This record gives sequence, C-alpha cells and structure tokens, in this order.
Amino acid sequence: MGNLPLRQPGLFKAAGLLELGESVEIHQELNMSQTQKNIRWGLIGLGWFGEVHAEALSTMPGIELAALCTRRPQRLAEVADRFQVAKRYTDYHDLLADPDIDVVGVTTHIYDHRDIAIDALQSGKHVFLEKPMAPTAADCDQILAAAAQAPGNFMVGHICRFDPRVAVAKQAIDEGRIGKIVSMHARRNLSVKIGRMVLDSISALMGDGIHDGDLMLWFSGAKPVSVYAHEIHPGQNKYPDGGWAMARLDSGAIAVIESIWYLPESTPYQIDARMEVIGTEGALYINCGEAGLEIHDGAGNHLPDTLYWPNVFGQRFGILRAELRYFADCVAAGRRPDRITPEESRAAVAFLAAAEESSRTGAVVRL
Repeated sequence: MGNLPLRQPGLFKAAGLLELGESVEIHQELNMSQTQKNIRWGLIGLGWFGEVHAEALSTMPGIELAALCTRRPQRLAEVADRFQVAKRYTDYHDLLADPDIDVVGVTTHIYDHRDIAIDALQSGKHVFLEKPMAPTAADCDQILAAAAQAPGNFMVGHICRFDPRVAVAKQAIDEGRIGKIVSMHARRNLSVKIGRMVLDSISALMGDGIHDGDLMLWFSGAKPVSVYAHEIHPGQNKYPDGGWAMARLDSGAIAVIESIWYLPESTPYQIDARMEVIGTEGALYINCGEAGLEIHDGAGNHLPDTLYWPNVFGQRFGILRAELRYFADCVAAGRRPDRITPEESRAAVAFLAAAEESSRTGAVVRL
C-alpha cells in the first residue's frame, strides 16, 4: 500500500491550524519522500491509541503503513480496511517474520510490552515502543539487554519531550536561567470518562504520572533516592483512579506528581496538565492543559487538543507526528535516537513503580 495523499497542506498553513514548525515539517517530509524510499512500518496493537498512530502514519511522506496486528480479527479488518493495509496479522510473531517490515511500532497494553519488544528487537527490526517501557524496572532491564544486542534502533515514545513548550523550558533550565532546581510540582488530570476506559489496564500514576516523572528527571539531571505515595480508588476499575507521589532527588530537590483520572465528565479539559519548576534564581511554569482554543456550544465548554494529536480535516497532526517523524528520520539516516534514551525511560518506570509500591505498602521506598 502507498501513502494516503497529503491533502492540501497549504490550507492548513494558511488557516494557522498547524502546530509550531508543522509547515516546515511538511515541506521536509515532502522533500524526503521524493529522495528516499518509504520506511515500511508495522503496527502491533490496535486499541484507541494504536488507531491514532495509524492515522498519523498513514499520511506521513516517507512512511508506508505496511502491516497491522491485533489478536481481534474483527478489529483488524476494520482498521486495515480503513487504511487500505493489505498485510494483516493476528499473531505478532508472523509480523516480525515479515522481511518487508522495517519498523515495528508497539501500542499494546503495558503488560505485553516486555515480550513483544524483546521479540521485535531480536528479529532485527527497528522498534518504537509506546510508554511506559514496561510495568517494572526488572522488565525494563530485560528489554535493555535485548536492545544492547540488537542491530536496529530502539526508542520509547515519551511524547512530552517533543512538546515545544517543554523543550523551551528544558533549554531555559540548561542555560541556568532559574538556577539550581529545588522543587518541582506537576499535575496531569483527566476526566473520569477516560479513566473508566483505561484503568483496567494501568494506574493513573504509571499511565500519566510517568510523563512528569520523566520530565522532572530530565530537567534536573537527578535521580530519585526515596519515594512516598498515596492513591485513591473511588471507581470500579482494576487500578486506582489517581494518586500523589513525592520524591527526594539525589540533588536535594523535591518532586511532587499528581495524576488523577477522576475529573467530572463535564470538565472542559482534554487533559489538565501543568508543571511548576522552582530554582534558586527563578522559576518556570508550563501549562499544557490549554492550547489556545475554547469552543462554547450547546453541549458546554470545550478545550480541544490542538497540539498533541489533533485531527484536522481528517488528518492527524501535532507532537505525536513529530515524534514518529523523528524516529523515522533516525532509521533513514542510520543514527541512534537520543532525544530520549532507553536508560532514561527505564529510570522513569523505576520512579513510578516505586510510587505504586509505596502506595500499596504505606512505606517510603528507597531506590
């Protein structure tokens, strides 16, 4: 299957509907698609976010969405028909054995990550694994061992590192503009409606708190030495609906993470995400919950996503697309991804897994 056509990029640019740098990205993609052969991408896992990945990949020049895999035949047919993908697998081992596939994207449940990632790396494919890397640091260590022996690239999809607001904040910190970091606090809260859809697969702390845990370690260059956490579980799903985690870092700073998937269904936020970073010489504040657009209609007030993976006139744009583009460019150029390393992703898992352990036991967990 070839790429679906890129529909009217000039329209998006003129309408101001692209995120920062998107128009430049489109021209770069178009140029690349004319000079390089397509990277053939196979996608394992076709839940909601797997389909979002498919939507983004299917319109990206230089990438061919070449194969899809899920254990559910009806779902496989539905998504594959939509994107006109001929290669369809219900066993991921068969996709990994396909010699025509260059990159494997893994968007399955977290508890499937370890085995699929290891098998994919051992097959010689390049592997893009959605975050979190795995449920435990021990599982991550097994993946890291496989990645160290694998010929292909490996990256975990920590999308927030590709957010221009976050990148500018990191630059300001690295320039010393706020001095030494002494305190960080983040919240990343979602509607109870989303929580009900996800909380049988992962906890709020691990599912979304890992974004902020990763950013805090990245910003500070420090490591957690102790973690204490509490979670709440008012809902009926398997995992807690939210939690707070506090960590002492080896730099002396304190890091606090709030992740609650229990906002009322009427909340206007797609995601209420903010971070405060206080240093000895200044502070910075990142607001990822509001993206410049409010819609008031008969159903109420809405703050739609305009940055992460907005669907604009039938195409997915935004930070997810930039992240996938980055990995594809690394594969095409034969260079290792370094925007986030596997070791950094493992550190974020260890941080939030310690928080989950603390919540279960009521004790401070030392790392």
